Amino acid sequence: MNMLLSAQEYTRLFDLDLQLLFDSGLTLLAVFVLFLILSYNLFNPARKMLEERRNRIQNDIAVAQNDKDAALKLKEEYEAKLRDVDVEVEQIMSDARKRALENENKIIADAKAEAESIIARAQREAELEKQRVGDEVKQEMISIASLMAQKVVAGRIDATVQNSLVEETLKEIGNDTWQS
Repeated sequence: MNMLLSAQEYTRLFDLDLQLLFDSGLTLLAVFVLFLILSYNLFNPARKMLEERRNRIQNDIAVAQNDKDAALKLKEEYEAKLRDVDVEVEQIMSDARKRALENENKIIADAKAEAESIIARAQREAELEKQRVGDEVKQEMISIASLMAQKVVAGRIDATVQNSLVEETLKEIGNDTWQS
C-alpha cells in the first residue's frame, strides 16, 4: 500500500466540487426551513406564553399596588377612627361623670329634704306630745283641784292649811310642769 496518496486523490479530498456545494446548500436550506417551522410552531407559542406571563405578572403587581394603596387608606381611616374613639370615650366618660355628679347632688338634696321633713314631723309630734302631756297635766291639776276642793269643803279648814295643801300639791306635781 502505498503510503503516499496520489495527487488526484489528495486534491479530491479538499476540493470543492459541485455535488458538495449542492449538498451543503440543500442542508442549509433544510436547516433554515426547519428553523422557520420550529420558530412558528415552538418559539412563537413560547414567546406568546412568556408575554402572557409577563402581562399577568404586571397585572398582579398593579393589583397588589392598588390593594396596598387601599390597605394604607383603610389603615389611615382606622387610625383616625381610633383617635376619634379615644376622644369619644373621653367625652362619654366626662358625660357619665357629670350625670353621676348630678345624680349625687339630687340624691343629697332629696336626702336633705327628707331629713328636714322627718325633723319637721318629729317636731310636730313632739309639739303634739307636749300638748297632750300639758292636757294630761291640766286634767291632773283639775282632778287635784277638785280633790282639794273636796278636802277644803269637807274639812273646813283654814287658809294656812289650804296654802299648805296647795304647796304640797305643787311639790307632788313639780315646779318644771308649771314653768313650761
